[in-house]
Amino acid sequence: IWIIHQRRYRKDDRNKTEKKDTGRLMIDYTKEELIKFENEMAARFDNAEIKAPVHLYNGNEEQIIEVFRKHNIGPEDWVLGSWRSHYQCLLKGVPKDELRKAILQGRSISLCFSEQRVLCSGIVTGALPISVGIALDIKRKGGKNKVYCFMGDMTSETGVAHECIKYSRNHKLPIHFIIEDNGKSVCTNTRATWGMEKLTYEDVNDEYITYYKYPMEKWPHAGAGKRVQF
Repeated sequence: IWIIHQRRYRKDDRNKTEKKDTGRLMIDYTKEELIKFENEMAARFDNAEIKAPVHLYNGNEEQIIEVFRKHNIGPEDWVLGSWRSHYQCLLKGVPKDELRKAILQGRSISLCFSEQRVLCSGIVTGALPISVGIALDIKRKGGKNKVYCFMGDMTSETGVAHECIKYSRNHKLPIHFIIEDNGKSVCTNTRATWGMEKLTYEDVNDEYITYYKYPMEKWPHAGAGKRVQF
C-alpha cells in the first residue's frame, strides 16, 4: 500500500536560480551542469563511497531539459521515474546537496522527495500505476496540476505500460508519459528481445506521450564501468 503525503512546496533552500514562466517555477540547469553531476556520482561510486547500485545518464541532457521546458513542469506537478532519475530530481528542484546525500546513502534507485513531488521506484513498471493513481486523484479533485511519468524503452513494452497508457488516454487523465529509448534492457537489446524493428510508441509525440532516443555509450546499465568491491 502506497501512502503519498503531499506537502506544500517551499521555495527556500534552493541552490539554483529560479525563474517564473507563465506563473510557474522552472529550475535552470545546463547540459554541462547535469553531466558534471553524473560524472561526480560516477567517480564517487568507483571510489566505493556509494554502497548501492547507481544508474547514470549520459547523452540525453538536451532532450530531458527540453521536456521540462516544453511542458513547463512546475512545483505542483508530480514527476515519477525509475532507477535512473538523477536528472529528473535536479530539474524538478531537489537541492543538489540533498540529492547527493540521498545517493551517497544508497538511495539512487529509489529517490523520493515529497516536498518536490518526486517519486521513483527501482521496480520495473513500479512507478507507472502509482502515477496513474495520482493523476486520477487530481482529476477527481479538480486539480490543475499534472503528472509526468518517465520510463525506459523496455518498460514501455510491458503489459503494465500499455494498460496505464490506455487507461490514462481513455479517461483523459492529467498525465504525460516520457519514453526514454537507449535501446537496452540491462544488457539486452530491446528490439531484438521482442523481435520488432520499431517499438510500439516509437516516434509518438502527442498529448499523452513524448518519445525520444539517446545513445547508451558512456556508462553501462548500472555502475560506472569499474568493478567495485565493498
